[in-house]
Amino acid sequence: MAETNPSKASYTVPGLKLEDGRKVAKILQQRLHALNDLQLTLKHAHWNVVGRDFIGVHEMLDPQIEKVRAMIDAVAERIATLGVSPNGLPGALVKERSWDDYDIHRAGTAEHLAALDVVYNGVVGAHREAIETVGEIDPITEDLLIGQTAELELFQWFMRAHLENSAGELASGGEKTEKGAAKKTK
Repeated sequence: MAETNPSKASYTVPGLKLEDGRKVAKILQQRLHALNDLQLTLKHAHWNVVGRDFIGVHEMLDPQIEKVRAMIDAVAERIATLGVSPNGLPGALVKERSWDDYDIHRAGTAEHLAALDVVYNGVVGAHREAIETVGEIDPITEDLLIGQTAELELFQWFMRAHLENSAGELASGGEKTEKGAAKKTK
């Protein structure tokens, strides 16, 4: 029996060169990892948020989690459509990611929201970079990522609305790390 490589099928979608389909699938694989990580992180925060505004934040996270899970499915199916096997296994995510684990556990609503704002900065920024790269190759994938980015930006705005004062300043003060953002809200 011939050995197979599930990540390298001999076809892609009509109108794309095989190497372009593989390039787009490789970019989407990183988006798949990021979205899988995001939905797990959001669920973790959902379970560990405490304090004032608990119920509002707790209940705000569930619809985001469900929509991110739908994004995951759409990205994985696009990868498969391009002729590549999507990898949603946790070991692959940990091995291939370029970011650290979310490191906020039981904490107040503002702390989690500030840390999640930093998480969203990374996911949205990387989605925008992917849009720029795939836009010249595959407008179908570009459209998928544009729609997802719009939703992710809306979710981030929901969180920022809790952190923003009337002057438009975020309580997290532009911190770049999750822990740094969380500390600024204490």
